[in-house]
Amino acid sequence: MNRRDAEGAEVRFNLYVLTKASVFFWNLIIILSKVHCIQSIVLFTVLAEKRIIKKRFSKIEIKFDTCYNNAMKNNNYKTNTISHRSIPTAITEALRERILNGDLQGGMQLKQEELALQFNVSMSALREALKNLEAEDLVKFYPNRGAIVSELNAEEAREIFDIRHFLEIGALELSVPQLTTMDLEEATIVLMQLENERNSSQWGELNKQFHEILYRQARRPRLLKLIQVMHNNVERYMRLYLVSMNYQLTSQKQHWDLLNACKNKDVKLAKKILRKHMADASERLSEFLS
Repeated sequence: MNRRDAEGAEVRFNLYVLTKASVFFWNLIIILSKVHCIQSIVLFTVLAEKRIIKKRFSKIEIKFDTCYNNAMKNNNYKTNTISHRSIPTAITEALRERILNGDLQGGMQLKQEELALQFNVSMSALREALKNLEAEDLVKFYPNRGAIVSELNAEEAREIFDIRHFLEIGALELSVPQLTTMDLEEATIVLMQLENERNSSQWGELNKQFHEILYRQARRPRLLKLIQVMHNNVERYMRLYLVSMNYQLTSQKQHWDLLNACKNKDVKLAKKILRKHMADASERLSEFLS
């Protein structure tokens, strides 16, 4: 094979690999866009800069899988499959979401036999899932009644917000100095989505995402887990009172003020805004539950 033929073969091979790689990149962007994650653009840039397209197709697949898995992990993305999770964990997540969105309301009895049939799982797997939810205070067990979706009263709501105050102010103080440009851009995108979201059932989830982004650089997994549990205890009610009490506009203004303070690395101001934001939310929720 002469030099011209060799160069032609190399060009054809590079075009073939580029075509294959573009399919992976496009799938990556589509998948990540479903979880509203800015990493879709960033990861594409990183892959291109590293000239992955000039390597063999098998290496492209490996890189794609690695970036995909890392992005899913960083964004806490939940799929509809349970192949990589335990059955009790999958059931816990499904039931948690049904409680948070109001499908399973406070005081409702969870009939374990029916649920086991719905999920097509054993009773032991279902009970383990219910125990997980009990640990999050979303489910309570009563003698002769079994598992009941927990209810929240005004006093309990105030206590939860008192706990959240100490946890989240601490997380914010640790996180703000470490927030990256990517974190702040992602938080901005979430707030813009919250600004334009007309489906009020999505407000609670977007609110949760915004706060999680601002706290993530605290890099305290146990602290962040405790915050998540406390948030879940009030989220189902927040979805209701944000609409019924017309509080969304006020909450959103406080979110923008908080984000601007974080962008300026003004920890003191950010803590002051968050403290006011949570005090207002606690007062509104307590009023709603009274």
